Amino acid sequence: MAASDLTHYQRNLPHRLPPGEVIFITFRLANSLPQPVLERLRAEYEVAATLDAEDKYLRQRRYFGRFDAQLDNASTGALWLRQPEIAQLVQQALHFHNERNSYQLVCYCIMANHVHLVVSLPDQYPLLAQTLKSIKSYTARMANQLLGREGQFWQRESYDHIVRDAAELERVIAYVVNNPVKAGLIENWQDWPYTYWAM
Repeated sequence: MAASDLTHYQRNLPHRLPPGEVIFITFRLANSLPQPVLERLRAEYEVAATLDAEDKYLRQRRYFGRFDAQLDNASTGALWLRQPEIAQLVQQALHFHNERNSYQLVCYCIMANHVHLVVSLPDQYPLLAQTLKSIKSYTARMANQLLGREGQFWQRESYDHIVRDAAELERVIAYVVNNPVKAGLIENWQDWPYTYWAM
């Protein structure tokens, strides 16, 4: 597979993961949202795909906000990341790839059914698509062992967005670290044990 196939590709959503950029990523557990919710959100996203670039960007931001609110408020579906040993497993994997220089961690937050991650990519290999595949396959295998289960652990597709400038990066970091505050789980982002910010 060519490198370009891993930096620009499309499944249900378009993905752009070019080296040298700062990327905001969200990945979630499989079966974390009901199918009717996903179909409604996907229909809203497809409407946004017909707009010009700036309107499309704003509509996609709103789409993502609604999508994330559904994840934050979910009381059913897969919620395995609530378990400390599973959340810690994901934490360790994120830091492992930071130490290997696969990316530079900017921040992350691990919630009950999803992970927000902001990374700065090196100007050359490894490609983020390969790194994410490694993180998800390793943590899925180890989490399934801990949970005594088999089957799909992570949703196969992630949401990703290139951070356009310093002002947007500031907004994205605030969004990520305050996710548990917004969800009503804590009052101060620093009290959440599964939040990291390389200030």
